[in-house]
Amino acid sequence: MKNILVPIGSSKNAINTLQYAIHFAEVVNANVFVFRAFSLAARAGAIINVDEIVAREQMAAVKEIVDQVDRKNIEVKVISAKGNVIDSIETVDKELGVDLIIVGPRPNDLQESYYLGRTTGSIVKQTEIPVLIVPDGYSFKPIKKILTAIKSGVISQKSALKPLEDIIEIFEAKMHLLQVKTQDFLPEDLEFYSELAAITSSYNSSENATLFQGVLEHLNKQNPDILCVFRRKRGFFKKLLEQNMIKKVEFESRIPLLVLKGAE
Repeated sequence: MKNILVPIGSSKNAINTLQYAIHFAEVVNANVFVFRAFSLAARAGAIINVDEIVAREQMAAVKEIVDQVDRKNIEVKVISAKGNVIDSIETVDKELGVDLIIVGPRPNDLQESYYLGRTTGSIVKQTEIPVLIVPDGYSFKPIKKILTAIKSGVISQKSALKPLEDIIEIFEAKMHLLQVKTQDFLPEDLEFYSELAAITSSYNSSENATLFQGVLEHLNKQNPDILCVFRRKRGFFKKLLEQNMIKKVEFESRIPLLVLKGAE
């Protein structure tokens, strides 16, 4: 895990998110790249380089945030990104190679009833890079216990587990695997990918109407430092595949949430 990308938006929690990313990067020995995407509609008759002016303003805004955090001897690089957030992330990934995105859940102007805003929801939905979502106001602490919640133990892409494997190794963490059996649970879901079994310290299953209900039942019992889920068509964030935002009644995590990709 070498490069961590931190998209900075309009959230008042931006400083806190970046500070968490820096603490995380210090432990895993990674670089931190921070940016704010910008885009402009074409304007007829413009006689000045508007793109250059806006880019300069956005860079200044990001640098102002960076100046307010404790860099912990971590090199925090501010980069410019023209276009929407997803296009910008794809461009940065092609140029640098991004191992993890660390981001806040939602902007300031979104109703409190939402867990994920449109930008973060789009990142989770449309990119193939693992995403770590840091709750508003959450302070970094060493990751010693991970709760990974699944419906199916089948994972089609080995690379999907790499971020989780890295975190377990670097932090010397223990992972508890919770398998939630809902009404559409299939017999083949009981099969377990060998690499997933290899990093599991403990396991149990429960029967619930939804995956979220299963997680809620076990969060207090397990008291993990982070929650890990896979983005699946039949699992977590099913509604996110239909829209780019998630209400708290549909899903919420008050601890950092690691979303892994390419599970199916």
